[in-house]
Amino acid sequence: MERSTFLKSIATVGVFPIGLSSLNSCKSNNPVVPERLRRSESFFGIHFDFHANTDCIEVGKNTTSAMVQTIIDMVKPDYIQTDCKGHRGYSSYLTKVGNPAPGFVGDPLRIWRDVTTQNGVALFMHYSGVRDDRAVELHPEWAVTHADGKSDKQITSVFGTYVDQLLVPQLKELAGDYGVDGVWVDGECWATIPDYGERALRLFRESTGISDIPKSAADPHWYEWMQFHREGFRKYLRHYTASVRSEYHDFQICSNWAFTHHMPEPVSVALDFLSGDYSPNNSVNSARYAGRYLTLQGCPWDLMAWSFSYKPFPREQKPAVQLKREAAIVLALGGGFQAYFTQNRDGSVRLDEIEVMAEVAKFARARQPWCHKSVQIPQVALLLSTSDYQLNAKSLFPQYKGQSQGVLQCLLESQYSVDLLSEEKLAPDMSRFPIIVIPEWKNISPVFCTDLVEYAKGGGSLLIIGQETSKQFATLIEMQIQSNEFVSSTLGKGKIGFLPFAIGAEYEKSGSKKLCEQLNAAVHMLFPNPLVEISGSPWIDVSISQLKDKKLVHLVNSSGDHKGSGIIQSIEPIGPLQLSIRSDHKPKKITLQPGGETCDFIYADGKVQVKVDKVDIYEILVIE
Repeated sequence: MERSTFLKSIATVGVFPIGLSSLNSCKSNNPVVPERLRRSESFFGIHFDFHANTDCIEVGKNTTSAMVQTIIDMVKPDYIQTDCKGHRGYSSYLTKVGNPAPGFVGDPLRIWRDVTTQNGVALFMHYSGVRDDRAVELHPEWAVTHADGKSDKQITSVFGTYVDQLLVPQLKELAGDYGVDGVWVDGECWATIPDYGERALRLFRESTGISDIPKSAADPHWYEWMQFHREGFRKYLRHYTASVRSEYHDFQICSNWAFTHHMPEPVSVALDFLSGDYSPNNSVNSARYAGRYLTLQGCPWDLMAWSFSYKPFPREQKPAVQLKREAAIVLALGGGFQAYFTQNRDGSVRLDEIEVMAEVAKFARARQPWCHKSVQIPQVALLLSTSDYQLNAKSLFPQYKGQSQGVLQCLLESQYSVDLLSEEKLAPDMSRFPIIVIPEWKNISPVFCTDLVEYAKGGGSLLIIGQETSKQFATLIEMQIQSNEFVSSTLGKGKIGFLPFAIGAEYEKSGSKKLCEQLNAAVHMLFPNPLVEISGSPWIDVSISQLKDKKLVHLVNSSGDHKGSGIIQSIEPIGPLQLSIRSDHKPKKITLQPGGETCDFIYADGKVQVKVDKVDIYEILVIE
């Protein structure tokens, strides 16, 4: 947009460019600017995006201060994430360094920033990183090159100059000109693909000494080729975070799905928080899996629900009760929660949809004192193998769950408190977990296998699932096993058990009760005294955590068909439940939160017996 047109459009709606009277007016009317929470301290937020494209000719037309204020008044979020550049590559703010949408009315991002600032609400931007259709249209040299020599039409190369010529300048513009708090960078690890461009080939040959470039997984050196690109993505992340922070030290950065189950490895980039948007369908199982990996990554984290489902197609808004349970799955693990709402093509928000989020916010805030930043107490460890992922994943950073998704669902539906960990997170201190479950991973390193055997010899319980995985461990300890039969044995001071048949993929596909019963029986034999045992219903997800001096038992109603249902209009209460909780001492008090009800209990033989009449969606037993 030409400067004269820009100034004319601003005058039409009565807002001003950066540095003029709008900022001075804010200062004079509200001299005390409320402090905004950093993302590391934030609990609840709301996300908007609309991926601006050529049809967006009046961006900002209906974005008003009143609209933003209404969202804040209704939801009372710690932060808002709103759109600034989607996958199509058109920026939905008045960028001077990027590729703006075709038309603007006023300066909508200035409105978002001014109103959030006045209310002490942090403002983060939705920004598409590796994927940028418009950038590669204008600069084909920025694009990934395929094995056939053709340039990709959407994906930029992490080895190219896009990062320095567009991404970093835009993030600095957002930090400097608009003073936004940070970015949630979308289209990152999951969008990255191998690059056969000249620079990438040269760097690969220089770093590995391999001259023959593989074209498919069937070719020699495919593993080295994929690992080179994974490290290329990490270097790209390190580069742009350092470049932006060299000038804007407090600017907060997240790369969507980095160092999650999409990228199961130790955090090696100084990101301010980890996050991801889990599946709009089958959302409970998706959040269960993602959250249980994130909780032990050692970074502040949150997960984003989609506020709508594609069942029925094209989409339908989820009711508050459904989003409350999706939030509960995340909050019970100590994380933060946000939900995604689309915007109109002019960037404005459909305020009637936000009423649902206002209800979810009240639900979450009522539980915040007993869940946010709580720390899981180790019970069952389930391996998500980094080595198997990196050897067998069909792309660089897929949503790869292997066999562990079905095993996790079985364990949760047998009411065990479960953490999902990679080798690197598990290896340094295996002994903190009373039982470790190894699902059907086929490529676990021999060193790690030996470490697991030593863990069992030292007093731990080890359960191996799957035929090939069982054979690997049985050979290591010189033990004979029979297929399709559970076998167990003492091993030093501990135990080892084998379920030498497929469970994970089969359970995820069929939901077989028999498989779940077989796994539950095996775990119970190896781990007969979990911290918490529940009778009364199988449809309760249990997680056990510590928050300061309190022990917390989180109870989430997980009843219903998660895989097949798109929209869930109601959730039937579960109960009554009888809980048996191991405790070295008689508790001073047990309350059921957030209602504050004092619970009667019996303490005998090192166990607390307590009854919970019902769980509507999410209740928390607080043991003092």
